Amino acid sequence: MDMKTFWRFLKSVCILSFFIGACSVYQSLCLVDAQADAIVTLQVDASNMTRRPIPETLFGIFFEEINHAGAGGLWAELVSNRGFEAGGQTIPSNIWPWSIIGDESSIYVVTDRSSCFERNKIALKMEVLCDNNGSSNSCPSGGVGIYNPGYWGMNIEEGKKYKVVFYVRSTGDIDVSVSFTSSNGSLTLASENIIALASDVSTWTKKELLLEANGTDNGARLQFTTNKKGLIWFDQVSAMPMDTYKGHGFRNDLFQMMVDLKPRFIRFPGGCFVEGEWLGNAFRWKETVGAWEERPGHYGDVWKYWTDDGLGHFEFFQLAEDIGAAPIWVFNNGISHNDQVETEIVKPFVQEAIDGIEFSRGDSNSTWGSVRAAMGHPEPFELKYVAVGNEDCNKTYYRGNYLEFYDAIKKAYPDIKIISNCDASFKPLDHPADYFDYHVYTLAKDLFSRSHDFDNTPRNGPKAFVSEYAVNKTDANNGNLLAALGEAAFLLGLEKNSDIVGMVSYAPLFVNTNDKRWIPDAIVFNSSHLYGTPSYWVQKFFTESSGATLLNSTLKGNSSSVEASAISFQANGKDYVQIKAVNFGEESVNLKVMVTGLIAKFYGSKKKVLTSANVMDENSFSTPEMIVPQESLLEMTEEEDLMFVLPPHSFSSFDLLKQSENIIKMPI
Repeated sequence: MDMKTFWRFLKSVCILSFFIGACSVYQSLCLVDAQADAIVTLQVDASNMTRRPIPETLFGIFFEEINHAGAGGLWAELVSNRGFEAGGQTIPSNIWPWSIIGDESSIYVVTDRSSCFERNKIALKMEVLCDNNGSSNSCPSGGVGIYNPGYWGMNIEEGKKYKVVFYVRSTGDIDVSVSFTSSNGSLTLASENIIALASDVSTWTKKELLLEANGTDNGARLQFTTNKKGLIWFDQVSAMPMDTYKGHGFRNDLFQMMVDLKPRFIRFPGGCFVEGEWLGNAFRWKETVGAWEERPGHYGDVWKYWTDDGLGHFEFFQLAEDIGAAPIWVFNNGISHNDQVETEIVKPFVQEAIDGIEFSRGDSNSTWGSVRAAMGHPEPFELKYVAVGNEDCNKTYYRGNYLEFYDAIKKAYPDIKIISNCDASFKPLDHPADYFDYHVYTLAKDLFSRSHDFDNTPRNGPKAFVSEYAVNKTDANNGNLLAALGEAAFLLGLEKNSDIVGMVSYAPLFVNTNDKRWIPDAIVFNSSHLYGTPSYWVQKFFTESSGATLLNSTLKGNSSSVEASAISFQANGKDYVQIKAVNFGEESVNLKVMVTGLIAKFYGSKKKVLTSANVMDENSFSTPEMIVPQESLLEMTEEEDLMFVLPPHSFSSFDLLKQSENIIKMPI
């Protein structure tokens, strides 16, 4: 090769090397860009020395009569104001939502105090002025009468049966048509005639019908019509679907939504519902037991609606038993929002609480246990927790009243755990308690940061009962992904602090879309449909946590937008490690999981991810599953590192199946 050729070759090599180098740099840049997502490490210590049991009762639910959660919701009674008592005891009274069929020339309706039920004296008197027996005042086609639209329409479904019960009396013979119709009365869905001689209905008489629907209308009504002139009185009208859960009166679809959360406890019946704006309108359990016809009902002046109290003290305990959850009874301690009973005269309230416990736990021969037995439950309910009031800690007489309740209950039932309204998360209580109540409603970002609220709470005092938590409507609107992510992080923090946090529940649980007194909520419904908000679906990520084992875990790296935890649990005879993680940020995060303290092979089982295109997205009746967990198989080989991708604005869980486990013995 001559010198000229050599220099040409060398020049070509240099040019080629330049391009090869440029491509290598480009490829390196592309590789870095492709791996630009942040990497966060979750260090999990699975050794026996650091793992600890999670309380069996950690995750549960809180039911309050708010937003028509019970009346017009879980309690399947279709008739609203069934005893005509909602208008008050002064007559004539308002009969809303009952309405009249016919005009003033054909019918006259008024209330009086002629009922046969001593605690429910109001009855409805209907004077029919027309007839179809050749009178000059003929009744209109279809007759005249009254109708009840229920709670924004009754859900009547073709082929289903409904039990209608009512009390009637008259001064003459009667011929009354009892019907379910469409909302305007034009279409009859089910009907039966009640024909009786005057001698058979001269005194109050109970009538029962079983109507089978031949059509469907979720805005239907119940009506009583006649073409026969005369005086008729009605009282205590009830219409119940025959397919309630176990015949116990609970609407099946709403009941199932609760069951699916696998709650370990249920707190009831409130909340502010227990307190009342004034004590005269507080929930008093003794007025909610016994035959439903005898229950006077009451106006809940905090949430501004009447309840017939068909869902009463007995039904709440039955609900807990049906769900398989421990009942937590919240009772009034002589304090409402606006008035208080002084400690010196609070003993009647104390005795009412003692009697309420006897109702649930007492022998069937005891005074109040016998009332429970007569209602169909001779065996006691398992009541182990009671709460003395709700959010009353700062009230003048709370501490004094609380001590009266505490001493009396512990003397009669020393095993019952008592919950104080006062927060001990940052300073000790000045009175004895087994649990302290903790409520928080705040913005999503703040609740995310509160995942560490209990990190430094003293471990030698009463345990925390976080009985009400939620992101408030400022951030959540009607219930969006943003709220759910803040709540998920908060729950992870509570799970990790479950040595001091004993129980947790979201609030409120239900909202009837026609009465959005408080939003957001976990479950939204109307007469016929429902859906879970993202906040509901977050709770389903924790169904395996109660009674599981917490594994000590630490996040390392730039984890300001990430919160994570690790537990182990058993299911179907197999051992699992579950990793849960929230990514509150706008970018994907790679989560590397490093497990120490055991030798085991992990195999992917399943993963769940809750996310959406927009953090403000919400579910609705038209798109009820826009934001629900997406579940899939978790594909892994034993050689793979435990590396998972957390999408932006997401909550994820990864269930890892352990093939074997050998604990590494640490030196002493």
